[in-house]
Amino acid sequence: MSKKRQKRRKIKENLFNKRRLIILNEDTFEETFSLKLTLMNVFVVATLGAIIITFVTTLIIAFTPLRELIPGYSSSKLKRDATELALKSDSLSKALKRNEAYIKSIQKVLTGELEYAKFNKDSILEAAAEITKPVDLSPSKQERELREQVAKEDKNSLPSSSKTRSENPK
Repeated sequence: MSKKRQKRRKIKENLFNKRRLIILNEDTFEETFSLKLTLMNVFVVATLGAIIITFVTTLIIAFTPLRELIPGYSSSKLKRDATELALKSDSLSKALKRNEAYIKSIQKVLTGELEYAKFNKDSILEAAAEITKPVDLSPSKQERELREQVAKEDKNSLPSSSKTRSENPK
């Protein structure tokens, strides 16, 4: 117990004993700077310096355009432009579909497949909007067979892995 106390007292003395930091001019051995320090003062100043540097760096990155250089962050202008372009591309694709339907109808009139009297631009545009075909999402025969095969493999693999665990206890 007394050895622990002696060690603690020695460490405390080392932390709080004053030391002198002297900077000398090597040519003239003239003292240019002198400072009295303790180890505790040095630790406190170093710790505070590290905290302040971390805090300032975080503030600079968080509140300046510098954050855009970090992967994963993008500027608000870039996000806004991407949204606008996505909306424009959607509207352009819809307009393109309408124009294609209109051109196909005109080709039918020009080739004689459709009479001019029956040709109406409004009905063509409505038909183009209704062209979207329903998609059949029911699984095909091959998909069902594959699903059954995978399910069988899963059922077969589970008991074998539990057997190996029970046979090889660790």
